[in-house]
Parts: sequence; C-alpha cells; structure tokens
Amino acid sequence: MSDLPEIAAQWGANGPVQLIAERENAVYKILRDGTPMALRLHRAGYQSEAAILSELRWMQRLEEAGFACPKPLAQTDGSLLARLADGRFVSVITWVEGTPIGEMDSAPDTDVTSHCDLYHQLGRLLAQLHNTSDGIKTDDLTRAAWDLPGLLGKSPFWGRFWDNPSLSAGEKKFMLYTQQTAHAHLKAMKGADFGLIHADALQENVFHTKTGLTLIDFDDAGFGYRGYDLGVCLSQHYAARHLNDLIAAVAEGYGALRNAPSTDEIKFFLMLRGLASCGWVIARQPKKSPVQRRYAERALHLAHQWLTTA
Repeated sequence: MSDLPEIAAQWGANGPVQLIAERENAVYKILRDGTPMALRLHRAGYQSEAAILSELRWMQRLEEAGFACPKPLAQTDGSLLARLADGRFVSVITWVEGTPIGEMDSAPDTDVTSHCDLYHQLGRLLAQLHNTSDGIKTDDLTRAAWDLPGLLGKSPFWGRFWDNPSLSAGEKKFMLYTQQTAHAHLKAMKGADFGLIHADALQENVFHTKTGLTLIDFDDAGFGYRGYDLGVCLSQHYAARHLNDLIAAVAEGYGALRNAPSTDEIKFFLMLRGLASCGWVIARQPKKSPVQRRYAERALHLAHQWLTTA
C-alpha cells in the first residue's frame, strides 16, 4: 500500500517495507535503524479496536512476565495502534527470528520420535501460556469467546459449519447431529479449565528460535477452554498415523506444568477445531472452491471418529 511507509515512520521505521505474509492479516517487515520489526495490517471487520488493543496488552503483559511471544511496540506518540483512511488498523510488534515448526517437519511420519519431542515442547509452551495468563491482569481485556456458544451455539464465532456449501444434504444433517451431540457433551463437561487461550497454535504460528519455542499471531486469541489449545495444535496432523503418539506427547508436555486434559478430551477439542474451521472457510473461499470441501472432509472425518469412539 502506498501509505504504509508513512504509517511505518510513525514507529520510527526508516527502511523499506517488505510484505512477508498475507493471510488473515497482512504482515510486513520494516526496519528501524537496521532493526527489524513486524508491521501488521489488520483485516477489516474481524476484530474491533478494543479487541486489537486487548490482544496487544495481553501480549505485552505475557512478554513482561517472561513468556516467549512478540512484544507490541508503541508509536512515537506512545499509542499502539494507527488507523488507515479505509478504517483498517495497523500495529507493530517485535520481530521473531526463527523457523516455523512446520518447516522443520520435512518428513514427520518417518521421524516420529523427533516429531513427538517437538510436540512435547509445544504442550509445555501452551501450559506456560495458560499459567502466565492466570497470573497477570486480564479483567480489562475484550476478546472473542471460545466458549459453548462460540464453538457450538446456533451462531458459532467462526460460522455455522453445518452450512458449508460443499456439504450434501445428508452430510449437513449429520453435521447438525454432531453439533447437537457435541453441545450436550461440552455442556456436561464439569470443571473444564477455562481462561485466556491462543486458539490458533498451528505450525506456522509456533517458531523455533535460539532460545526455544516462541508463540506468535494472537489474532484469534480469546477466552475459552484450555483443552481447545491442545486440540488446535494437533489439527494439522489429524490424519497422521502417529496421531495418538502426538496427543500423548502434547499431554505429557502440558502435564509437566499444569493439569492436562485427558486423551479423550483432547480428541474432542481436536474435533471442535475441525468443526470451527469448516465454518471459518465459508466466508473466506468461493462456494465452489475445493478448499471448502477439504475443510468439510476434515470436519466429517473427525466427527465420525468422535461419534464412533466417544
């Protein structure tokens, strides 16, 4: 965008603006006296100004408490957000130098031990996130709710997954049955750990750095079931032959610092992520896109698995 260098200058940037990734938000690498920073152009209409500011404040408090995540950076006037003429918001955070863990998994099915070791570390990182979040101020934060209505209500936060356009009439009926059955199951889950969660700890959002694993991209973070974080981090491996080994590794790593959900609970939250993503893709891809069907098939697979083994 033509006005991004001018916006970046409000953070003291004095180098080129380089597009790095364009997914939900567009991420640019900017430089201040040679030091890299990450400028994020937030997607219009997804998060409110209050929600984005809450995300930044949470990250700042986490980083100050010693958790491995980026730190928000203020403009020269001390504010954390800038607003473009089209209404979109811009924020800048510290640059994380490292490798997304997905790029380290060149052949995860043939190197199961190292893959499980990595997810043991990730389980521990998520426990650290939850422990740290429980020890800092959060009552002034406005974020999405990954709760019972947000995941399985009549209008889930990421969309009515049973309305995915690639579903047949029979599949839609099955997804509605899954929604109702899972809703009753989650409602009956007494004493489930609940609080601030990342909600998107996918491979591209976990970096391996010189000091260990670092969690990035808190755009979807909110208040929800802690077990959901563990389900999300496994969702890209739902069809792996060693999925049960990965679940055990994540649970063991998490359990080293915090009471871990059971294997059955993790599998349940893994399914919920599949359902949520089936709703997420509806508004982000054309109706006839093969991506719609890919997300739907994952949700159907996970739902069949859960319903036949629960």
